[in-house]
Parts: sequence; C-alpha cells; structure tokens
Amino acid sequence: MSRYVLLGGRTGEPLSFGGKVLVHTDRNEMEWLFPKTRVIRITDGDFGQPTMRLQDHPDLRHVRFPLRREDFT
Repeated sequence: MSRYVLLGGRTGEPLSFGGKVLVHTDRNEMEWLFPKTRVIRITDGDFGQPTMRLQDHPDLRHVRFPLRREDFT
C-alpha cells in the first residue's frame, strides 16, 4: 500500500507532529486538504522514521475519512 507525506515549504522536510511524520494513504485527499503543500509518495523501505496517520492528528479528529467533500461546504 502506498503512503504519502507532506513536505514543508521552506525546509522540504516531511511534516510531523510529536516527532512522528504525518502519513496518509490517499494522495488526492492530502492534496485537497493541503492544496499548496507538496505531497510525495514514500515506501517502508526508504523511510525509517516513526509515523502518525493523518486522521490521528488531534486537529483533524473532527474530519471523517474517507473524505466527503460536501462536509466542507
């Protein structure tokens, strides 16, 4: 299964919370939620950092996944 991360605009480093890199399995959802942020695909083999699923971030607990875009109108 593919996973994706957000890259910081200034640093180019994966964005994290609490020392864990934020990951998600749906690139389109990530790009829709964060439209001006670069999203890249990662694999387990080339990414040896602790991760947190995007939907587990405390500021996103009110968001239902998979996304329903009509929830944002």
